[in-house]
Amino acid sequence: MHYRGVGHGEGMAAETVGGRLKRLRTERRLSQRDLSEPGVSYAYISRIEAGTRQPSVKALRKLAAKLGVSVDYLETGCEIGDADGRELRLNDAMLAMRLGDARTGEATLRELVEEARSVGDRSVAGRAMLALALATDDRGDHAAAVGGFEEAFELERPSPLERVDVYPTLGRAYGALGQTAREIALYEQCLAEIAALDGDHAMVEARYRIYLSYALCDAGQFGRAEEVLRETLAQTDTADDPYMRVRAYWSLARLAEMEGRSRVALRYARRAIALLEATEDELQQARAHLLAAWIMNSAGDATGAEGQLARAERLFSDTATADDLAILYVEQARTHALRENAEQAVALARQAIALLGDADTAAVGTAHWALAEGHTQQNDREAAEHAFRRAVDVLAANHRWREAAEVARAWAGALRDAGRLADALEVLDRSTEFMLQLSPDTPVRS
Repeated sequence: MHYRGVGHGEGMAAETVGGRLKRLRTERRLSQRDLSEPGVSYAYISRIEAGTRQPSVKALRKLAAKLGVSVDYLETGCEIGDADGRELRLNDAMLAMRLGDARTGEATLRELVEEARSVGDRSVAGRAMLALALATDDRGDHAAAVGGFEEAFELERPSPLERVDVYPTLGRAYGALGQTAREIALYEQCLAEIAALDGDHAMVEARYRIYLSYALCDAGQFGRAEEVLRETLAQTDTADDPYMRVRAYWSLARLAEMEGRSRVALRYARRAIALLEATEDELQQARAHLLAAWIMNSAGDATGAEGQLARAERLFSDTATADDLAILYVEQARTHALRENAEQAVALARQAIALLGDADTAAVGTAHWALAEGHTQQNDREAAEHAFRRAVDVLAANHRWREAAEVARAWAGALRDAGRLADALEVLDRSTEFMLQLSPDTPVRS
């Protein structure tokens, strides 16, 4: 896009970028060679001044710094106020991060937070902090992300109607830290705020209800989760919004799998994948294939899971977050355990556990399950028992009753094989207790 600056004097033709560059350089008694530097040669400067070349954003920044003017003035001829300048820098920083230059973007955001807070610009400071919190969560540091979000909210709490990227990310961070009650409360608060607004916001409300259903599943409140989902689908027309249908199918798949209904879960997962394949959203496609792999691994279908994981890994490319990679390694470890490739199962499970860190999430429990199976196949009974115990405890703490029951049964089998019949029976009792936490009609896998 070509920009025109403001002319100097009435009747004067609008000053071009090249003309402005030449005027400023001449006023400062600089030659084109004086102004040049690596990446901005004097010949390049000559072409800009002659009007045969439009400067790049990078060149504008370098030239403006040498001339002692703002980039905006060099480009347009208009100076802007400090507040507008912070807004522009905030937008530039967020664009840099979207284009993959996280280091530059985050450095600018941190500078903006300090500068904006020092002059009382709570809006820019708050939004810069939100952007930093989103980036922190992407790296898997959920505790720091939660702190960042909450500090930003103290400066300026955004509307859940306008920032549907912020609240689900904060909710998932709460969930990753085992704070499911806070996640549920957050979504309920968002829904209450939106309901109090004028206008029809049915589709946004439906998104938050679906996020609420995820959290309810993770809290083991399967009945309420299903009720929320059914009400959402009954009240919302998703025909014109494929992403809404994807979210609904995704949640139904998770719910069905947690209840042990793998065939139903896989049917919903495949519907989500089919809808996503009509889009160019490769990140969500990859996550949907991971969902399908989780279901297939739980059903003992190593061949099917391998295919889903291969597709997920290919689609992730360099877009996967730390959490995405951890889940990928967990499911790959489970597949290798099913194949009795003990060495690969142990190595991948350890990679996943290292990525997941100290949080006792369901994924950590599943990773220890795969680790236990690998150690069992290696006849390392002490290491296997430690991993089984950790898997059972973490999965039960996360209300993953069906999975905790299955791990306990596998652990009991390993104890029986080691001749420890009394211990095996005690662990089998725990498996039964876990299954009783589910609804009476929830099937137990054979």
